[in-house]
Amino acid sequence: MRQGGGERDGAENQRWPPWLKPLLGTSFFGQCKLHADAHKSECNMYCLACMNGALCSQCLAYHRDHHAIQIRRSSYHDVIRVSEIQKVLDISGVQTYIINSARVVFLNERPQPRPGKGVTNTCEVCQRSLLDTFRFCSLGCKIVGTSGDLRVRKKQAVVKKNKKKKQAQQQQQHRGAALDSEDDSSSTSTSRGSDRSSVVQSFTPSTPPATPNSFRTGKRRKGVPHRSPFGSLVLEF
Repeated sequence: MRQGGGERDGAENQRWPPWLKPLLGTSFFGQCKLHADAHKSECNMYCLACMNGALCSQCLAYHRDHHAIQIRRSSYHDVIRVSEIQKVLDISGVQTYIINSARVVFLNERPQPRPGKGVTNTCEVCQRSLLDTFRFCSLGCKIVGTSGDLRVRKKQAVVKKNKKKKQAQQQQQHRGAALDSEDDSSSTSTSRGSDRSSVVQSFTPSTPPATPNSFRTGKRRKGVPHRSPFGSLVLEF
């Protein structure tokens, strides 16, 4: 298994020039440490022979007999002119763009969260919107898209997506079960409360209804008035 994988990696590496992957991993447009005081010390050059990182225009004096290319920038992304790169690399399938009246290609992928409206073709690696005649948006995407790693990445993405979907379904089922359990417990407590109230009412004596006689019997009967014995006497003077 390891031997087969090693042979496959070797064949894929032979497909591309040795300077391509180092070029794509290089950071450009920084200040040159050797020529910081020079007028043009921005590192935007790359030597395909030495592959020793970004160079400034002053550094090219040490690479006169080597093939050096210039890297440009568009919207904070590195690009290279088609007229330069197509001499040393097959860029078929990579979409080109016209920037400042020059046709260029991007070095590395530029992921796009959502494809544009009505877009029918996207990059096979990063899903960026493309014209129908292209497969990749950059040189880096072409390397990944034409190697066996792309199939592995797609398979891993599908597995990851299915795993997330399954977890979401399980969480939803757990929430539903929890809600059902709460409903059952609330209904049980309500029925128990009603039972208790009925028991309490059964042990409490009921108040008899009021009747007209009850008001009369409750009052003390007034006695017969007695006239004063002196009321019949007539006083004479």
